[in-house]
Amino acid sequence: MHPLSSLSYNSGTALRSFLHERGLSIRKQWGQNFLINPEARRTIIDALEAEKGAAIWEIGSGLGNMTYELLERGYKVQSFELDPGLCSILEELFVSNNNYSLISGDVLKTWKTAEKAPYLLGNLPYNIAALLIGNLITEQCFFHRMIITVQKEVALRMTAALGSKDYSSISVLCASAYKAKIIMTLKGKSFYPAPHVDSSVICFDRQPAQVQVPPLFYPLLRALFASRRKTLTNNLQKFLANSCTLKESPAELAAAALNKCGLSGRERAEMLSPETFFALAGELEKYDH
Repeated sequence: MHPLSSLSYNSGTALRSFLHERGLSIRKQWGQNFLINPEARRTIIDALEAEKGAAIWEIGSGLGNMTYELLERGYKVQSFELDPGLCSILEELFVSNNNYSLISGDVLKTWKTAEKAPYLLGNLPYNIAALLIGNLITEQCFFHRMIITVQKEVALRMTAALGSKDYSSISVLCASAYKAKIIMTLKGKSFYPAPHVDSSVICFDRQPAQVQVPPLFYPLLRALFASRRKTLTNNLQKFLANSCTLKESPAELAAAALNKCGLSGRERAEMLSPETFFALAGELEKYDH
């Protein structure tokens, strides 16, 4: 039986009444949309394929829609929640469970304080989704598997293949560490309040590193996509001049590095695979003194 009998996770009307009774309201600026589709919740948790007792980070726990089921299955949950009002509800619901802990505040700032876990699950707001995943990857915080729900537009960018219209820096960044695929798309009616856009659920599986990621890979990726309409030659010269200590001219070194990687320099960032970015960053390491 649910600890709070008046809280039903399958009805927007029930959630609205519960929030009203507690003097709480939806914070649109925080992207709060609670998943009220029970079948979708089960499918998402099933997709973790985590063993009983596994530790899981849950980002954006809200009213505990997913938290309750995760704990029912015997997982150890570290819950991240920004809204102080919802944090008080989560504490009321789960504080007596030894498998539960709450980290309140902005997850972009608090995730480094959490104990590492092999799994991550989250319904991520549009305004932080790419930034959070990007930060986790660049800070080398990796998971065996992540299941995240994001706006469909963001999901398409995160999972885009080379040559597709959605291919971008976040596509390359995700592919540098994970094999990512969309496993389900949800209409607005699956949430309360119902968003005006579709959401997609992405499965990220950690891939064994084929090559050591060069230290310059992440800054190079940001730099080349920052001015994505410019050619590699132009962007690379600027990157070398601003980011590296050089003994030769940026123009000469850019030309040499591009030639070593089989590139003409007329290409643009969206034409490069993650492997090519690795190779180019590795080549540039040789010139950075």
